[in-house]
Amino acid sequence: MGLKIAAIQFSVGDGDKESRLERMRILLDQTKGADLVVLPELWSVGCGSYDRYAADSEGLDGPSIRMAQAKAKEMGTHILAGSIIEREGDHFYNTAVFIGPQGNIMAAYRKIHLFSYKSREAELLRRGAKPVAVSSELGVFGLSLCFDLRFPELYRLLLDQGAKVFLVPAGWSHPRLEHWQLLTRVRAVENQCFLIAVNSVGANGANIYCGHSVIIGPNGKIISQAGEEEAILKAEIDLSDVDQSRLKFPTVTSRVL
Repeated sequence: MGLKIAAIQFSVGDGDKESRLERMRILLDQTKGADLVVLPELWSVGCGSYDRYAADSEGLDGPSIRMAQAKAKEMGTHILAGSIIEREGDHFYNTAVFIGPQGNIMAAYRKIHLFSYKSREAELLRRGAKPVAVSSELGVFGLSLCFDLRFPELYRLLLDQGAKVFLVPAGWSHPRLEHWQLLTRVRAVENQCFLIAVNSVGANGANIYCGHSVIIGPNGKIISQAGEEEAILKAEIDLSDVDQSRLKFPTVTSRVL
C-alpha cells in the first residue's frame, strides 16, 4: 500500500512568528488523510531573519513544535515539522523535528552543514554532529536540511542507516534554482531513494525563495512538483519501488566504498 505524502510550500515573508503559526495551522488542516506531512526549513522564523534568531528560538517543547504535535495527534499523521532555531543553554541550532501520530517527538536532527555565503547562519548557529535516520511504522526516513543537499556523503551515511526516503526541508533562494533542481534529482537517483524536498516561497530578509518543492522517485523521475506560489504538494509513493529499482539496475548494491 502506498504512502500518502503532503508537502507544504510556505510563503514565509517578513511577518511575525505568531501569524506564521496560525497560517501553518490552517494549511495543515488541508493535509488531512496524509500519512506524512513535510514542512519547510525555519518556516516560523524565516531563514533570512538573522536578527530574530535568538528572540524566536525555542526548545523542543516550544510553540512551533507544540503546534505541530497537536496537529499530528489530531490528524493521526506523521509530521516533519520543518526546522526551528533550537535553543540549548547559550547555543543555537537549526533543528528538524520528526513527530509521530501520537504527537510524540520521534527524532531531531541538527543541521550539519551551515550556510555561510551571504548568510549569517554559520556565524550564529552551531552545527550538528551526526546524521539522523528515523525508523517509523511508515519506513525509514533520512533527515537533512537545505545546504546539506550539496554534500553527497551525508546521504550515503543515511543510506547506510537504512533510509529509503530522504526528507529535505529547505529555504533555498534565487538565483540558485537550477542547483536545487539538479541536486534534488541527483541525491535521489545516486542512492535509489525517494526524495521529498520542501522549499519556501516569497521574500524574507535578503532572500527570495525559489519554491519548486518536489517529490522524486528512486529512478530520479519527478513525481510531483510545485511552482513559485504557496502550495500543498501531494503524492502517493510505494516504498517497494526502492527495492525494485535496486534490483533492476543495481547501482546501490554495486558499491565497493
